[in-house]
Amino acid sequence: MSFAGLSHARVARLRDVMASCVERGEVPGLVTLVSRRGETHIEALGMKALGGSDPVQRDTIFRIASMTKPVTAAAAMILVEECKLRLDDPVDGLLPELADRQVLKRLDGPLDDTEPAKRAITLRDLLTLRMGFGMLMVPPDTYPIQTAVDDLQLGQGLHQLSAAGARRVDSPPRHIATDATNQARSGCTTPVLTYWAC
Repeated sequence: MSFAGLSHARVARLRDVMASCVERGEVPGLVTLVSRRGETHIEALGMKALGGSDPVQRDTIFRIASMTKPVTAAAAMILVEECKLRLDDPVDGLLPELADRQVLKRLDGPLDDTEPAKRAITLRDLLTLRMGFGMLMVPPDTYPIQTAVDDLQLGQGLHQLSAAGARRVDSPPRHIATDATNQARSGCTTPVLTYWAC
């Protein structure tokens, strides 16, 4: 492996830290990749399964779960680094469902008591991985917005959850674009951006 552009000490430290994760049993195996100035270092460590004997290869395919947001955030930051996106630019052109939002005047107000948002949602806002959609820590149906969230099956509404806390089996599969559209229609993107972030 070539280390031009890469620090030998830091690559060795990365290997030590990652190897210790495997040795402690935190993960059965992993692949690390560091690339800088056209030079790349890839290393496979451990096995494909706990207690297994099939070693991880550099092209091993891993199953990932709940990783869409961080993977998308990393891709967005690459575009920021390439000056194709800017952190503080509005995302209205990229996500028209989030443009020209109306927000609740009051958290406890009716859903039709709205006003224009104080500002547009930016890429920086989206990279907080919250999209301005808050969780209200109050009893169910305290506020009209909670009922709207539940009716649209956004977040963890009462009608979506079973007693065990899992998504109901008869709930239809959803797509992120549908969620964004439903959030925009309901005004559900507003409590965080109106009351806490702006």
